[in-house]
Amino acid sequence: MLKQYETVFIMTPVLSEDQMKEAVNKYRDLLTGFGAAIVHEEKWGLKKLAYPIQKKSTGFYHLFEYKIEGAKIRDFEIAMKRDEKMLRFLTVVLDKHAVAYNDKKRAKSGEPKVETVTE
Repeated sequence: MLKQYETVFIMTPVLSEDQMKEAVNKYRDLLTGFGAAIVHEEKWGLKKLAYPIQKKSTGFYHLFEYKIEGAKIRDFEIAMKRDEKMLRFLTVVLDKHAVAYNDKKRAKSGEPKVETVTE
């Protein structure tokens, strides 16, 4: 059964804009390669960190919201752990209330509901 997940990750600030986009595309392609359906994606940009990580005080934040089989999450997270561009990441499973909240929040902001399904 597919569950809905949300992954927020922080990449090192020393990346150029092109390198950052390339890394985000790599993870999007990895997710879709695992059979995930990307529900929503947000680029939060360069933000100040609450505390230094690897002597960095800022980082590029990005969020993916997607539906995938739970067994595939492990492979996705292993790929993120092995990437030296990645400072931190967090993946959470969304319950029905969180999914409803996110849908309501996007509807309020006027964003169209987009669901990408790849076979």
